[in-house]
Amino acid sequence: MNARKPSPARPASAGFTGNDSALLGIVLAVVTFWLFAQTTMNIGPLMATDVGMPMPVMNIAISISALFSGMFIVVLGGLGDRFGRVRIVLLGNLLNIVGSLLIAFAVDAAATPMILLGRVLQGLAAGSIMPSTMALLKVYWDGKQRQRAVSMWSIGSWGGSGLTAIFGGFMASTMLGWRSIFILCALVSVASIALMRQIPESAPLAGRGGRTDWTGIVSMAVGLAALLIVVTQGSSLGWGNLLTWGLLALFLLAFGVFVNTELHSSNPLVDFKLFKNSVFTGATISNFLINGTAGALTVSLWVLQGAAGMSAATAGYLTVGYAVFIIAFIRVGEKLLQRFGPRKPMLWGTLIVLLSIGLLMATHTLQWQYTVLAVVAYSLFGLGLAFYATPSTDAALTNLPDDQAGSGSGIYKMASSLGAAFGVAASAAIFTALSESGLQVIGTVIEFTGRQDNVAVREAGMVGLAFNALMAIAALVSISIFIPRQGKRG
Repeated sequence: MNARKPSPARPASAGFTGNDSALLGIVLAVVTFWLFAQTTMNIGPLMATDVGMPMPVMNIAISISALFSGMFIVVLGGLGDRFGRVRIVLLGNLLNIVGSLLIAFAVDAAATPMILLGRVLQGLAAGSIMPSTMALLKVYWDGKQRQRAVSMWSIGSWGGSGLTAIFGGFMASTMLGWRSIFILCALVSVASIALMRQIPESAPLAGRGGRTDWTGIVSMAVGLAALLIVVTQGSSLGWGNLLTWGLLALFLLAFGVFVNTELHSSNPLVDFKLFKNSVFTGATISNFLINGTAGALTVSLWVLQGAAGMSAATAGYLTVGYAVFIIAFIRVGEKLLQRFGPRKPMLWGTLIVLLSIGLLMATHTLQWQYTVLAVVAYSLFGLGLAFYATPSTDAALTNLPDDQAGSGSGIYKMASSLGAAFGVAASAAIFTALSESGLQVIGTVIEFTGRQDNVAVREAGMVGLAFNALMAIAALVSISIFIPRQGKRG
């Protein structure tokens, strides 16, 4: 199906045109999740040890933030369309402040529930911030200025995720400790609120009727929660346990109710009509899958810590190339979009991500060799995401109707949040389940050189990373099928 043509430029509300200080406020809101909240992917084991939390529970805490973001991001984007996008971003910043402070001050017996609740609030904050900030970019920036703004937004999200391991590891190694990360996160939200006050409210659906799709919201939440428990706790519960299969059945039932509800609702949570546009569909599906490869970072960092004995800070420093390349080359992705359209840079970026995961899978090598491979792989990972980010985001935004920019952006960002949640959760679950016993069939095929007392951890890492490689391959397939070929742009 042909892509929707970009909407023509139009005067912004109250004569306001997007400027750099307003854009900075938007980017600061975005980094509260991708830079600060996501540090748990690196410092999770350290946090768990410090507060006495079992690692399987910490795995839930790590992924639950992205899960709650994904569960509610569409409805929160729709609320932005109806009640005001600036207002919903403000709500997100306030939720982040409360959630971050709960984590920062989690102590004693209350530590586990405080961290879990804080992570839930951070997820709801991300769900409030992501779609409404994307919609504001569509309203107050146009043409090449919008593509530049999208690149800056992408630096906040993808670039923030690139810096998160370094930042988290560094802060955790200082006298301030890991708790300072979340105090700073709350302060960044305060700065975002101050900078975004200048942006006029945008609520294209204000005053329109329509019942809230509570059946869709509840069925989606129940289904995803059941699936997350299976993914993260399946090995602990036992794959033959009736509870595990009961949760899987609950997921399938809830998913069926959700799809049926959305197809027949007059005001659906997810408007499946948006997927009639092939470009939006390809951008959204591949976005889910590419974000799922975030599990590769988590597993490889845990391999470096568990098998090589590195600290969280040292392992985090190895990812510096990831941050440098994604920030340095995101504008290159923008230029590739302008010249070739979205398909080619999205394909190139995904292929580079797949190559980087292949390098990280070489856990059978000596420690110094794997360290070198990891440095190269993290740099390639950043380069691939930089090529992919702006073309994918711009393709999704351009192909959304103006009055559904918030909810449509919510669907797109739901894909990234859920992709990250399940990619990290599944990768962590695979690694945790195999880290003590390993997988002997791998050892019979591949020779693990060097130390032999850590082979189980290295085998677990290889399997967990292979799962991420499959997600990258699936992303390539979705882009090839749904994103149409385009000639060079003038």
